[in-house]
Order: sequence, then C-alpha cells, then structure tokens
Amino acid sequence: MLYLCICFIWITSEIILNRIFRAGQEDKQHSDRRSLITIWVTIMIVMPVAQYISGRYSNPINSYEYTSYFGMGMIVAGMLFRFIAVYTLGRYFTVNVTIRRDHKIIQQGLYKYLRHPSYLGSLFSFLGNGFALNNWYGMLIVFIPVTLAFMNRMRVEEELLISNFGQEYIDYKKRTWRLIPFVY
Repeated sequence: MLYLCICFIWITSEIILNRIFRAGQEDKQHSDRRSLITIWVTIMIVMPVAQYISGRYSNPINSYEYTSYFGMGMIVAGMLFRFIAVYTLGRYFTVNVTIRRDHKIIQQGLYKYLRHPSYLGSLFSFLGNGFALNNWYGMLIVFIPVTLAFMNRMRVEEELLISNFGQEYIDYKKRTWRLIPFVY
C-alpha cells in the first residue's frame, strides 16, 4: 500500500509539473515534441508491464526484507532531487524543450556540476522503482527504456541550447557532467 501511495504521489507530481510548466506563446519553442511524448508513452507502458512481470516471475534483487523500502526511499529521494533542480531553474524550467525570453544558462546549485540534474532525479526514482519491486526483471523493464528515452531528450535539449547559446553552452558542457559526476 505504501508503494502505491508513493507511486501515486510521484505520478501526480509529474502531471502537475507537466500542466504548470508548459512553454508560453512568447517563448521560443523548439520543434521537438516527440521527446516528451516518448518519455510519457515509455513510462505508461513499462511501469505496468514491470509491475505485472515482477508479480508473475520471481527474480529478487536480494533477500533482504527491506529492499522494497529502500527502493521507495530512492523514489522519494529522486523526486526531491528533481524538485530542487526545477526550483533552481526557476522561470527557465519548462516541460517543453524551450528557450524563454531573456533565457540564461543557470550555473549554480546542482547545475554547477550537472547539466541535467532534473533527469538524474527522475532516473534515480525509476531505479528506485526497480528496488521497490525487488525484481531484476522489473528493474530492467523500467530502467533501460526510460533511460534511453531520457538520453534522447538530453540530446534534443543540448542541441537547442548549443544553437541558442553557442560557445557559452559549449564551455558550460566542458565544465560539467551530463548526468553523473565523474562518470558521464
């Protein structure tokens, strides 16, 4: 029951972000709409499939009785990390791949080290979902497709940022990690 409550809050928070933080008419919107749709469709397919497969085929990550609670904690931690990233971007955050009027590259807080901390938070939550299910099949079914969808989204975003900010963004890329410090 706790898992279902956390997932409900998680999905509801993403729907709220999607409704509140859309680009406006005055924003320079990129022609990409597929990356956001791809993420949502991927999530809506893989989450129930992972849940079903995890219930049907036993392949536990480990036998430790608190693995599911650890995973639920990861979901919540990922959500909080994402919210901090969204808050740091402030008015520049949109769910659409967009450049706002007077847009600036934010380089403080999490963005001092990472170019996509919001996506890192989301991916951490999806990884946590695999632990919450305590099933290797469930983890792989969710994490791999969702990660690929987010990787595509990061590529689209970075292309737009380079086309708008040029060398300034290229220099920022050289000083920061895309997603995981000291790894990627």
